[in-house]
Amino acid sequence: MKIKSFIALIFLTSLTICCKDDVLPKPASQLRLDYPGATYKAFETPCPFTFEMNKTANVETDKDCGYSLHYKKMKATVYLTYKPVQNNIDKLLRDAQKLTYEHVIKADDILEQPFINDNDKVYGMFYRVSGNAATNAQFYVTDSVKHFVTGSVYFYAKPNYDSIMPATDYIKKDMRKIMETFRWK
Repeated sequence: MKIKSFIALIFLTSLTICCKDDVLPKPASQLRLDYPGATYKAFETPCPFTFEMNKTANVETDKDCGYSLHYKKMKATVYLTYKPVQNNIDKLLRDAQKLTYEHVIKADDILEQPFINDNDKVYGMFYRVSGNAATNAQFYVTDSVKHFVTGSVYFYAKPNYDSIMPATDYIKKDMRKIMETFRWK
């Protein structure tokens, strides 16, 4: 009986010592993305406007004074579209706002920030879109008489706001810089 008790004691002791906490899988992680400080250069166009843009962006000319600013490292593009104002400023404003609010289905929040530069007659609105929307920032600028430009950023990835947040923050600052340095010719 002593041998059976001794074997049982060894068995129970070995079970207690050998058992560890359950192994739990680690949660999915995201890469930490750090980008260099932005430096800007003047972008002169044959179109009726100029602005400053990030030196790291590659410019592609689209039709009718439109431009695509490609951020290859971030897999993103800022699209700029120009439209002349021809007694249609109300329609252009509605279209720009409609484009932004089409993302309300996926967006957690849309923050509007008005922009006014009376000295250079540049007026507009900057939209910050939070959540898993297709675009995280949009804007429009106009002189209300002749010119109207819209801008929006799109990423070449499934919209996952948490994982692309560093890139969206970086590009939002660039888009604000474009608005702030926008000048009509």
